[in-house]
Formats: sequence, structure tokens, C-alpha cells
Amino acid sequence: MTATPQPAPAHSHWHAAALMLGSTVLFGLMAVAIRLASASLHTFEIAFFRNFFGLLAALPLLLRHGPGLLRTDQFPRYLFRCLVGICSMLAGFWAIGHLPLAQAVSLSYSTPLFVTIAAAALLGEQVRARRWIAVALGFLGVLLIVRPGSGEFSYGTMVALLAALLSSIVAIQIKQLSATEPADRIVIWTTLLWVPMSLVPALGVWEWPQGITWAYVVAAGFFGTGGHMLWTRALKLGEVSALTPISFMQLPIVGVLGWILFDETLDRWTVLGATVILGANAYIAHREATLARRASSGASSSAAKPGE
Repeated sequence: MTATPQPAPAHSHWHAAALMLGSTVLFGLMAVAIRLASASLHTFEIAFFRNFFGLLAALPLLLRHGPGLLRTDQFPRYLFRCLVGICSMLAGFWAIGHLPLAQAVSLSYSTPLFVTIAAAALLGEQVRARRWIAVALGFLGVLLIVRPGSGEFSYGTMVALLAALLSSIVAIQIKQLSATEPADRIVIWTTLLWVPMSLVPALGVWEWPQGITWAYVVAAGFFGTGGHMLWTRALKLGEVSALTPISFMQLPIVGVLGWILFDETLDRWTVLGATVILGANAYIAHREATLARRASSGASSSAAKPGE
């Protein structure tokens, strides 16, 4: 007879929720730091400094685990993941610098929609009707924010969507890497490769940051890497379906800070579109978690039968 799996302790769920909330706050603060830096610094340079100072923030991982952390037979995949990631970062940073903060962040939430499509197309994952409906509704939310053909339409929103599309390819790569690679190795290799990759375009527009801008680019690096670390650890402790809604707190955070610092107001279409996108994402995360539990339960039952 097989013992029934015990649910995770309640304190681990609270710990995961706290980590996810912490990562959400840090990512929101990173967006604000990028926006502040973009007033006097080119997007390419902001990306480089974010990665450079992000690498400094990640170095304790290497000190903790030793040089063995860098051993991998997946280097080509890391290289591809980071090249696509840099393109996504440059597009996303440009959007943060040139669009209202809340709008740029809301459009970044379309990444899970693209991930669902990419998983079906590239990984052969089976996506059933209910998730396709959720994806379609999510893109309806995107249309509410972008409003093509209206007087409020901006081609800058297309840059934000390009960043989300490229980010979905990165997410697929991370999903494949995570099957064999520990989270800390993914973080350290990503930051190591992003520094030289982002330096190349930055050199073409180079000028040294002045005054308070140094604080903004340093903050962007530490907030970004810190948010990534908390995010990966949260997902290890808790379920994606339970944690995904917490990440949506980034929108009110940047909305309030955008109002205080940049005199931006939350457009009602952005709020409505973001609500639709976030609802679709929450449902997709819930369905994926439900299907994963069913698959795990089915595998456990099959494995238990011979010994019953």
C-alpha cells in the first residue's frame, strides 16, 4: 500500500507568497529606475548597466556554490536564450522609457499568452479548447490597451509586444533548461552572458552617466537580479496558479509611482485591458497546474499498482 502524499506545510505557502510579492515589488522598482535613467541615458546603456550591476548582485551565488556551478553541457542553449533575452530586454526597456509605465507593464503581461502558443508550436504541448479561449480573451485585452486605429494608438506599443513575444521564447528556453540545470546556474550564466552582449550595442551610443543617474542604473541592476532570485525561489516553494495573481500587484505599484513621479494617470482602457489579460493568465496558470497534478497523480497510481 502506498502512502498518500502529504500537502506542503502552510508556512511554505506563505513563504512562497512573500517571496513572490517581494519579487513583484523589486521588478516594479526596477521599471521605475529604468524610466528615471532613460531621461538622460540611452536604452542600450541602461541595459548594459542593469546587467553589469546585476552580475555584481549575482556573484554571491558563485561564491556560495564554487566554480562547479558553471559546469554545463548546455552552453549553446544558454547562448541562444541570452541572445533572444537581450533583444527582449532592449525592446522592453525602450517601452518603459517611452510609454506610460502602467501601459508598458500591462503589455508585458501578454508574455504568458505567447508562451502558451509557443509551447504548442515548439514543444508540441497539448493545449485544449479552454486554454485557447483564455489566450484569445487575453489578446482581446491587448487590443483594448493598444487600440489600433484610434487616436491614442502608438507604435511604441508594438515594441512592448515584441519584447513580450521574445520573452516568451526565453521562457520556453528556461523551461527546457530547468529540466537539467539548477536555478542558480541559470541565473549566473544568464548574467555572465548578458554583460558582454549588452555592451556591444551600448558602445555605439556611449556616454557616462552623470550624477543621480548612477544611482538609477545601479538600482535597476540590483532590483532586477534580486527580483529574479526571489521569483525563482517562490516558484520552487509554491504553485504557479497560486502565485501568478500576486505578480499582478506590479501594475498598481508602477501606476502609483508613475502618478507620483511622472504625473501619469491610469488610462481606463489600460486598466480594463490589463484586467482581461491578467484574468486570462490566471486561468491559464490554474489549468496548467491542474493538468500537472493530474499527470503526477496518474503516474503515481501507475507506479503503485504492481506493489498493491
